[in-house]
Amino acid sequence: MRETHGDLDRALADIVAIRMQIARDTAFRGLGSATLAATGALALVVAGAQALLLDDPTARPIVFFGLWVAAAVTACLLIGFEAVRRSRRVHSGLADAMVFSAIEGFLPAGGAGLCLGLVFARFAPDQLWMLPGLWQVLVGLGLFASARILPRTVPLAGAWYLLAGLTVLALASETRHLSPWLMGVPFAVGQGLVAIIIHRHSGHADESADGDADADL
Repeated sequence: MRETHGDLDRALADIVAIRMQIARDTAFRGLGSATLAATGALALVVAGAQALLLDDPTARPIVFFGLWVAAAVTACLLIGFEAVRRSRRVHSGLADAMVFSAIEGFLPAGGAGLCLGLVFARFAPDQLWMLPGLWQVLVGLGLFASARILPRTVPLAGAWYLLAGLTVLALASETRHLSPWLMGVPFAVGQGLVAIIIHRHSGHADESADGDADADL
């Protein structure tokens, strides 16, 4: 009886491992281009609001970064909700594993960004001007890490974030001031680029699916 239970446990563990491996090797189609474009527009709205309402963002770092953290959380919730909804429709039985695999690829960069913010705020508040550029670099690295399950051209967006982050660091080093536009414009362009890539890939995937269906007929 115990041997039967042991065999059953091993079989279930093997099934879970196989499902996770399939999820890691399968293209993730849970991202929606419209939602991604909306997060880029959100970045522009926040940057514009800060430019109008904050006379000196450098003197009010809590308000400056608080609004950006709120925007990032909102964007993650929108993308996450869309990813779960689309995954259940597109990936059916593998939906949960696919969503987990997608989060797994981006989690180290997201965690590093959060930790950097906490460390800078606690131990180096005079260096907070570096955070926008560093966050953009981390987003780029997160996209590179997730490229194995995303369209092949997604690394172009990762390269944009990496280049934008380094440029923002160079520009901000001259004044060491916080600028809403140095945060908003790179994220708006980057999210728009990802949205275009996902939209084009979705069209090709649909055409391939139609072609397969025609072939089956």
